[in-house]
Amino acid sequence: MALFELPLDELRDRRSSSVEPADFDQFWTDTLGQARQHDLDARFERVTTGLTTLDTYDVTFAGFGGHPVKGWFTVPAGTTEPLPLVVEFIGYGGGRGLAHTHLLWASAGYAHFVMDTRGQGSGWSAGDTDDPVGSSPAVPGFLTRGIEDPYDFYYRRVFTDAVRAVEAARSHPLADASRTVAVGGSQGGGITLAVGGLVPDLAAVAPDVPFLCDFPRAVTLTDSHPYREVGIYLSVHRDRKARVLDTLAYFDGVHFAARGRAPALFSTALEDDVCPPSTVFSAFNAYAGQDKQIEVYDFNGHEGGGPHQQAAQLRWLPGRLKGNGKA
Repeated sequence: MALFELPLDELRDRRSSSVEPADFDQFWTDTLGQARQHDLDARFERVTTGLTTLDTYDVTFAGFGGHPVKGWFTVPAGTTEPLPLVVEFIGYGGGRGLAHTHLLWASAGYAHFVMDTRGQGSGWSAGDTDDPVGSSPAVPGFLTRGIEDPYDFYYRRVFTDAVRAVEAARSHPLADASRTVAVGGSQGGGITLAVGGLVPDLAAVAPDVPFLCDFPRAVTLTDSHPYREVGIYLSVHRDRKARVLDTLAYFDGVHFAARGRAPALFSTALEDDVCPPSTVFSAFNAYAGQDKQIEVYDFNGHEGGGPHQQAAQLRWLPGRLKGNGKA
């Protein structure tokens, strides 16, 4: 599609109208504290993939509520010393898929962990993690599940799983916990921002065309899913707008960005009607870390930079890890 957003010079100054809840930090401290009452129970089982250059492990760990969450952990074959760790989160509707499809980061010399997203994995990539928690009436998809109460909202479970995924991946002896990086695109980018705000000692974050940012603008600007799920919900539940926006504020990437300190590489695309660039710039401009930059792709939609952004990440990341001991 053609450009539909604010001019780039206005985007660069964009700020969100999302109001941070007064108990935002306490909400997340309590949520993570409850999750940590369960033993992490991270288990790594070596699997055969047919790949000779990588070693892969099927992972299970305890996420929100102690529920089992799956993942893949991959390192270069024959690794004997701890490596910088890249923890990756997946886009909307996808699951962890097959182990041999995750090659980039381990091939570049990193330990790599990809988290399965609970309840997802039937849209474009298969998943293996159930979401055993029920939901009040919701629009098909995930964005309105439990949307009228932050304690019931679907992404409370997902963001908690993601923090626990970092803890699980760091527990492997071939992962250097002091050099942990969070990455992900779209939904994975939104999860990356949440982890960046909830895990204080990350070495870097790379949210690519992030979803789940600047909800007040996103749900009124675009007709594209997943944000459109909220509009459909409110078209039926006409009197619940305030309650819904109050819930979403606890999960807005803008507020997590305000707590992020690690070096950050964002990306956005000016023709992206799924995660509009103004919502991404809202999170970028709120990001508290001083070492931050954003790649802008003028003529792309939600695919963003694709392999060009991956190349940018591969160039950018080593310089952020040198101070932590990366060769």
